[in-house]
Amino acid sequence: MTRKLTLNDEERFPLLDSEGRRLLQWMWEHPSAPVYNHKCGDMLTGEGLRRVRQYEMELNTSPRGWAWGDLPAWVKSFVEMCLAEVPFYRKRLCSAEDFFAIPPCERADLDREPWSFVPDSQPLDDLIVYDTTGTTGQPLPILSHPEVSSKYLPALRAALRTRGVELEGGKGRVSIITVCAQNSTFTYATLSSFLDGAGFIKLNINPHEWRDPLDPVRFIDNCDPEIYTGDPISFMALARLPLKTRPKALASSAMTLLPGLQKELEEHFGCPVLDIYSMNESRLIAVNTARGYEIVPHDLYVEILDREGNPCPPGVRGEVALTGGRNPFLPLLRYRTGDYAAMEFRGTAPVLVDLEGREPVVFVTPEGELVNNIDVTYILKPFALAQFSLHQNKDRSLVFKMRGSNVNRRKVRAALLKLFGPNQTLDVSPLTDRDTRGGKVLQYTSDIEDLGLHQGGVKFQRLTWNDVMNP
Repeated sequence: MTRKLTLNDEERFPLLDSEGRRLLQWMWEHPSAPVYNHKCGDMLTGEGLRRVRQYEMELNTSPRGWAWGDLPAWVKSFVEMCLAEVPFYRKRLCSAEDFFAIPPCERADLDREPWSFVPDSQPLDDLIVYDTTGTTGQPLPILSHPEVSSKYLPALRAALRTRGVELEGGKGRVSIITVCAQNSTFTYATLSSFLDGAGFIKLNINPHEWRDPLDPVRFIDNCDPEIYTGDPISFMALARLPLKTRPKALASSAMTLLPGLQKELEEHFGCPVLDIYSMNESRLIAVNTARGYEIVPHDLYVEILDREGNPCPPGVRGEVALTGGRNPFLPLLRYRTGDYAAMEFRGTAPVLVDLEGREPVVFVTPEGELVNNIDVTYILKPFALAQFSLHQNKDRSLVFKMRGSNVNRRKVRAALLKLFGPNQTLDVSPLTDRDTRGGKVLQYTSDIEDLGLHQGGVKFQRLTWNDVMNP
């Protein structure tokens, strides 16, 4: 049987009523609306909406946390399902009795054969396939289900509550605007059945996607959303618009949000700015609070692994790995995320600290001293940088590129020289679109591959994994 490649409004919005249709028409036909290039709906049926609301109830009432080395009660049955029904995990011939002996998997596995992660019993009727780019900018096919996107909203609502913000939704209003600042991206206006028919808009603050230079201000002010979602770059662009309205909160994800920029955005918009850890394979994972990145979902087990796949003790940095998730087409079993952090416990509540995207990088000063990239991040925290990268050449010279509003380049340079020493050769310049891949940039890179060799007459001590993780 073949399926249609395009949907009509009734299929995109099974629960559409007359008030919802009026809001859709208003968002689509507003005289200052952007030139939308995409159409989408939540595709939630009545039964699907019931399951999403049930998920929110479970999220709000389920026990949280675990002790280090222990597993939440639901993990064993989840592992048994994966080993019995998911081809990728089944062929590993593992046992559910020893969770920590199961080999981790990674992005390359998913990229190579995404179909093998689909359980045998999972119906394919509502399968959605889309490409996403991680920090590397390389596309990754994600097989998903319409309910996965809607289940993001209860997790987002729970994250917002950590800052005293309530995501209400409601008919006849725009609840969320996702802001982008890219050369091109999908843009659309849609409705959320979970938020009682409230509007959701994804727009791009690129002048080429608007009919008039003032249209973004007119349209966004008329929408007056509850919250904005986006990333540091898009929020920096949003702050430059002379908006009269103010949201309840901003929720930033996808890129590192430095405290300096977070403070500047909070002062400008007069509301909390949340730093959310999320990825397309799992959706929302944690929200940054005064205690660290608190894990939000009740159905996600998080580990910190060393290179051999062994759990790191509390306080020891390693790679974040995930088990569980909401996507029925992508059950995750010890999935290496490519992100690095340490885990600490506040009672039985696990939190992630020193979270960094990508593998740790060690830099070298002219005198041969070693500098961990975590130390670089700490030095840069006071600055309102939306995006940056630091690269070390083989001759030990450094190239720092930055993007930020009202950031004094001289002060950034002085901070880096305080860390690397006055003899460090350092070039500081603006980060441009040519330096990024799909809007992404690797923050830390180095051409010095082996710190155990004599380089320039200086003998370096060979580092162990724990030396790198715990400077």
